[in-house]
This record gives sequence, C-alpha cells and structure tokens, in this order.
Amino acid sequence: MTKTKASCCHNGERQVRPSKSLIITWQRLIVEEDTCPRCRSTEYGLAKALSLLRRSLAPLNVKVELEKSELSLVEFKKKPSKSNSIQLNGVPLEELLKAETGQSQCCGACGDEECRTLELKGASYEAIPANIIVRAGLIAAAKIL
Repeated sequence: MTKTKASCCHNGERQVRPSKSLIITWQRLIVEEDTCPRCRSTEYGLAKALSLLRRSLAPLNVKVELEKSELSLVEFKKKPSKSNSIQLNGVPLEELLKAETGQSQCCGACGDEECRTLELKGASYEAIPANIIVRAGLIAAAKIL
C-alpha cells in the first residue's frame, strides 16, 4: 500500500514523498476472551517488535501497523496450525526467514491440540520472540523500499 505525503523542500516548492506501510497480521485462537500461554507470549514479543520496528523504520517513512485476527475454536480444530501465525504484508513470517513450521502439544485454550511452532536454524519456538519478528519485519520492509 502506498500513500503520499507532501513535504516542503528548501526552495519552498512542495514535494511528494511516498509513505509505505508494513502490515503485520497475527492470527491466534481466542476462547472466551482468552488464549494459550504461547500465543500470550507471542503477543508480548509482537509489542516489543512493533516498538523497535516503528522506531527503526520511521526515518524511512514506513508506517508499521498490527492487525490481530481471531481464530474460533471450530476453525482451530479444523487446522490448529493456523493459530499463532504471523504474516508481514501478506507473506508468512516463516517464508521471509526461510524457516519451517512444526507442531507440539499445547495447553490452556488449545486443550491438548498440536499447535504451531517455528523451526529456525536448529531451534524450535512455541512462542515467537521479538527479535525474530523484527528480523522478518526488516526483510519485509526492504521489499517495499
């Protein structure tokens, strides 16, 4: 998505400067306004990553936005791997990082279902930490600059 912003240059003429957006979409299971511990931890990681990405990308005129999407229990039961998924401008985080998704048993709102994990460079993450989200965000931002 490209927007334009007007700014003034040294000679008083107005210039149009492009403004770009990095949209981070996070989908997770919500049951009675609650989620599982791994999604809750990912939410903390997202908050930290958003702050870091906004500060880092503001000088480049990139706006960083978060969209949260709720997965119903019925949808989750059909495909548990949809929960705790992150996309950046429509591209899955694991694709940007050349990672894989896996699964492991969860708890809380998920019950005993096998939920999504992220497999990256020999490590498995049940909750996605801020540094991984930032890395994917910078890769996604580079594609729109």
